[in-house]
Amino acid sequence: MRAPGPVLWRVFFWEAPLDLSSFDIAVVGGGIGGLAAALALRQRGAAVTVLEQAEAITEVGAGLQVSPNGLRVIEALGLGQKLADCSVAGRAVSLRNGATGQEVARLDLSGLAADQRYLFVHRADLIGLLSTAARDQGVQIRLLQKVQSVSTAPRPQITLATGDRRIADLVIGADGLHSVLRPVLSKTEKPFFTRQVAWRAIVPNTMDHPAQARVHMGPGRHMVTYPLRGGDFLNLVAVEERDTWTAEGWSQRDDPENLRQAFSGFGPEVQQMLSGVETAGLWGLFRHPVARTWHRDGAALLGDAAHPTLPFLAQGANMALEDAWALADALSGSADLSTGLASYQSRRRDRVVRVIDAASRNARNYHLSPGPFRFAAHTALGLVSRVAPGQMLRRFDWLYGHDVTQPAG
Repeated sequence: MRAPGPVLWRVFFWEAPLDLSSFDIAVVGGGIGGLAAALALRQRGAAVTVLEQAEAITEVGAGLQVSPNGLRVIEALGLGQKLADCSVAGRAVSLRNGATGQEVARLDLSGLAADQRYLFVHRADLIGLLSTAARDQGVQIRLLQKVQSVSTAPRPQITLATGDRRIADLVIGADGLHSVLRPVLSKTEKPFFTRQVAWRAIVPNTMDHPAQARVHMGPGRHMVTYPLRGGDFLNLVAVEERDTWTAEGWSQRDDPENLRQAFSGFGPEVQQMLSGVETAGLWGLFRHPVARTWHRDGAALLGDAAHPTLPFLAQGANMALEDAWALADALSGSADLSTGLASYQSRRRDRVVRVIDAASRNARNYHLSPGPFRFAAHTALGLVSRVAPGQMLRRFDWLYGHDVTQPAG
C-alpha cells in the first residue's frame, strides 16, 4: 500500500499548532519591540521574561511617529485608546524650504482611511504603556540584566555579566543595533558610515506648531519637527551631511551650539525652535545590512537587531511593532518552533528591505543642492500635492495600509 501523500498525511495525521502555554520565553531588551513581543506572546499563553540592562524601563528625550501600520499592532494589543490619549493626532506631513519656511509640498493625512490614524508620541509614554500592560498580564520584567552571551545548542542559554545563566525554550534578541544575539545567528557584516549625523532634542512649543510633521529641507541637511504631549513640546531631529565620523548610539551628547551653527542658514521658524534647545543628543547614521538569518535553534531576532533602518521614513518603531506581532502570530499558528520561526522571517524580510530602501532614498531627496534639479523636483512635488493630493497619499498605501494583524494571505 502506498504511503499517503502530504495532503492526506495532514488530513489523517493533523498536527495541532504550538501550545505556547508550555513555553518559557526570554526577551533580551526592554524597548518597544521587545515589550510588544513579550505582551503578544503572553497574551497567547507563554511564560515570558524580559531582560533589560538598564535600571528602569524608560526612555527620555525622544519622540516617534506611530503610523497606521504600527498602530494596528498597538490596537490589537488592546492599547489603542490609551496611546491616543497621550499622543497628538497628526494631520499632515509638510515638506518645507528650510531657508524661507515656505511649504514645498504636503501629505494630507486627513485622506487616510477612516479607521487609520497617525500619531506623534513621546517614546517614554509608549514604553510606559507597553511595560505596564505586560506586567499586568504576567510578564516578568527584570532590570539590571546585562546579557554577556547567548548560546543556542543544545538548548538556548543566556549568560549574564554577573555569571548567572538562564535557559529558555526561545530567546528573542530585541537588543537593538549592538545585539548580542545577532552575531550568533548571522554572519557579521560591517555597517558603513552614511556621512550623516543626527541630533535630537525636545523643546517647549513656543510657536504654536501645528499637528503636523514638518520637514525643513536644505542643502546637505534637514530637520524634522512635530508636537508631543498635547502640543506642549516639540520633537526635533536634525540631520547633517559631514565627512567626520561619529559613533552610533543615542546616549552621546553634543553642545547645542553646534546644532544651531549647522542650521544657521535656515529661516526664523527653525531658529526659534533651536533657541530652545538646552541638551542635544548626537549620533552617526550607519547603514546596516539586513541580517541574512533571523533565527536558529530556538533563538530569533526582532527590530533593529535584525534590520536597523535610517530615520528618514519614521518606521523604526513601526517595523519593530510589526515584527513583534508577526513573530507571536507565526509561532501560535505553526506546528513546531522551527516552522514558526521560519514563517516569521518569511513574512517580514521582504517588507523590511523595502522600507529600509525607501528610507535611504528620502535622505537624498531632502538634501538637494540649489540648482535646476532641485527646482524641478520641488516644483513637481508641489504641483502633485496641490492638484492631486490623493495621489500623494496613495504612494504610501503599501506602507500605511499594511495590516500585519490580519491573517497572512
